[in-house]
Amino acid sequence: MSKSICILNGHPENGGKHFCDALSDAYARGAQWEGHSVSRINIGPMDLGFLRTPEEFDRDPAEPVLSERKKIAAADHLVMIYPLWLGALPAKLKAFLEAAAAGGFFLGEMDDPNTFPVGRMKGKSARLIVTMGMPGLAYRFLFGAHSLKATEQGIMKIAGFNPVRHTIIGMVEGLGDKGRARVLKRVEKLGERAL
Repeated sequence: MSKSICILNGHPENGGKHFCDALSDAYARGAQWEGHSVSRINIGPMDLGFLRTPEEFDRDPAEPVLSERKKIAAADHLVMIYPLWLGALPAKLKAFLEAAAAGGFFLGEMDDPNTFPVGRMKGKSARLIVTMGMPGLAYRFLFGAHSLKATEQGIMKIAGFNPVRHTIIGMVEGLGDKGRARVLKRVEKLGERAL
């Protein structure tokens, strides 16, 4: 069964020369090969500010985020690809997610203010693909994949995405051409299966 997939390239630099760009292309290639429809969001060229007040978070975001989040709304499956910077999401990606969530896009309030907010992304699945310089096993076991868990639980699952899966790609700079080709093929296969 074909799915609508939104690929969010969370690398903050514009230019198309990073491994996150190649991973985004590989996932899209695999998905399109199997007949899935693909939309893409690339935060690199976006001029994003930061939300500073609760009032800003209560309002719909400005362009280009307002239009870009329509791709997330239309998708069955969200793929977010980003590098680990200082142990977490790059600030520009976090700023995009906060802006996209503004105005109740990710969370809706219940009639009773004492109940938990309603995740508005129910019925959608997600995959987080995280690249990093350290070994993936070190990030997972020595550091407990803390920021990945926080992103999965505190952003994706609370918004209603389920299931939320992840792929950790460590030692990116040391992979070499053959290693990168193997990783790209693996991500292409994820795209074929819309996982």
